[in-house]
Amino acid sequence: MSEDKPLGPPWTILKLLRWTTDFFKQKGIDSPRLDAELLLAHVLDVDRIHLYTQYDRPLIEEELSTFRALVKRRSRREPCAYILGSREFWSLELAVDPRVLIPRPDTEVLVETVLKLLDTDSAGHLVDIGTGSGAIAIAVASERPLLQVAATDTSEDALDLARKNASTHQLEERISFFEGDLLDALPGTWLPLDFVVSNPPYVEERDRDDIQPEVRDFEPANALFAGEDGLDVIRRLIPQARLSLRPGGYLLFEIGHRQAEAVRDLLATQDFEDIEIITDYGDRDRVAVARKPAASSA
Repeated sequence: MSEDKPLGPPWTILKLLRWTTDFFKQKGIDSPRLDAELLLAHVLDVDRIHLYTQYDRPLIEEELSTFRALVKRRSRREPCAYILGSREFWSLELAVDPRVLIPRPDTEVLVETVLKLLDTDSAGHLVDIGTGSGAIAIAVASERPLLQVAATDTSEDALDLARKNASTHQLEERISFFEGDLLDALPGTWLPLDFVVSNPPYVEERDRDDIQPEVRDFEPANALFAGEDGLDVIRRLIPQARLSLRPGGYLLFEIGHRQAEAVRDLLATQDFEDIEIITDYGDRDRVAVARKPAASSA
């Protein structure tokens, strides 16, 4: 299908994709063609692949009006996931909105690492700290049916959305949600834990002005920033996990790409063993893994 037709009415799918892609490029958007396709597919209620089979289809005025409104929002750097109201994570469609951080593909590395430590029929207790949309808890629960999963967050709004996502995937009976700070939110009946997992805030304050406006201006700051070195929350999480894990239990959490050495030191100070840093798909340090000593008395 040729893309060299002049732009202008009638506004077909092809012409709209070409115009919107160029417009998004001018606005500095990183994935202009993809975003144009996602928004147009959403308006037309079709899969992206169907856009390619209907290039010459003109849009009616109602469709054009709706599409223009979405393009305007995206041009202001509002994330596509918030505009569309969902994001895929671990092949699961999750509802997202400005109450929660948008799940990233690199966080799937954390899920992969957890699952490698769990057999298919593994039981035990796992808690996802700072669950947000529920992405990690839901992904793990969907893969390990005998595991008892809890999820905590300081935001009741976030927990409401996480519960909705759990229900969508028929996991509402498998995941318990608790409001509160880190492991303080968890009832004592859940202890000791076999796994503590988290995607905590870890962005350094000095990076605030350098991150994409989609992230800085729209996603919840308390789920992103954690002090001058980005380790304020992690410093509190590690000793809490040390006390809450059973001997031999695992702590896994996401980190920033400059934090591996500092995180290793923090874990070693709390006598964690088998400390390992896992890299993401871009070969950047992403996930810290550590085990509480099997012979530990605390």
